Amino acid sequence: MRTARSRDRYRKPLKNSMLVLFMASCALSVTSCSGASHDPKASPTPSATQPTKPADPTETAKTDAIATYQSYWKEVEKLYADPSGESAKLKQYAASAALKNVESDAKQAHDHSRIHIGRVTVGNPTVTELDLKSKTPRATLSSCLDISRWQVVDAKTKKPVSLPANRLTKYVIQSEVERWPGGWRVIRDEPQGKRC
Repeated sequence: MRTARSRDRYRKPLKNSMLVLFMASCALSVTSCSGASHDPKASPTPSATQPTKPADPTETAKTDAIATYQSYWKEVEKLYADPSGESAKLKQYAASAALKNVESDAKQAHDHSRIHIGRVTVGNPTVTELDLKSKTPRATLSSCLDISRWQVVDAKTKKPVSLPANRLTKYVIQSEVERWPGGWRVIRDEPQGKRC
């Protein structure tokens, strides 16, 4: 009986001292954190009420039109590489004549058992005209299209198809992009027949 009491007598102070130690460490961590915010050398945090400069709608439109045009060519690559045409989401980036022409050309290549592999590089896309005041805002772009790494191959054998040696593989292309309710769409894409 005495042994049990003496054990209990040592347990209670041990529990109390652990609790005190825990509380002290919590208090220490709180004071150290709160002390850091009053450090005069600490860099000031920006105020949430500071006014932000509104984005320039002209520059935003140019950036968005160019981004759409680049995404359009990524989807064109997918369409030409896949005879089923299921992997491309071209309608998210193209409409009107541009969409019809690409779909028609890709179908013709696939009907002749040809696919295109590799990639197209859209070099230096530049907005040359921008009309944001019309009912359907539009932009005209000029780019240097490089198709030298976009290879035409037989769909079954994957062997390269022979093409005219004098064909242009890096040329100026002019495009028209319109802002529709669902976003910008490429509506016209015309090679200019000039090297770049």
